[in-house]
Amino acid sequence: MDAREIEKCIDEFGTDIYRFCLKLCMDKSEAEDLYQQTFLKALEMEWTLDWEQNPKALFFSLTHNLWKSNRRKQARRNMIAPCSNLDDEAEAVLHSEESIEESYLQEELISEVNRIIEALPEKIRIPLTLFYLSNCSVEQISTIIKKPPGTVKSRLFKGRSLIKKRLEEAGYEK
Repeated sequence: MDAREIEKCIDEFGTDIYRFCLKLCMDKSEAEDLYQQTFLKALEMEWTLDWEQNPKALFFSLTHNLWKSNRRKQARRNMIAPCSNLDDEAEAVLHSEESIEESYLQEELISEVNRIIEALPEKIRIPLTLFYLSNCSVEQISTIIKKPPGTVKSRLFKGRSLIKKRLEEAGYEK
């Protein structure tokens, strides 16, 4: 794969890949690193892209695999020398600004949904993210996460049910 093909891929579905990276990492700088790693890895590999065979799913799969690999590396490093993030409190203070009541309630609902999604197990969170934020089909998701389509559908249903249940428990009504 050459630089022109990578550029075409970035133009075609780069924003979807970036959005997926943001949801996986839940941190902008880590997402940017993962995004760059994805396209650098694709450039390094001797792939021949077949535009008929859905290269978008190939890139989502590559991104997902790189993310899992990075998490394993980080877990190993944390076992050896744990480190903590000092910016968590500062970030919480930055996101606590108030505005008009309606927009504030909307922002609260969005942040509650995001908290619920972040708390979901990885096996449910990733299909939800791919389906709703990256507009991937069930078949594409099954290719990316290497699970049968029925499993993907089941996880999407379970994820929606859990989000609905936890929103109701938190006092959010329709």
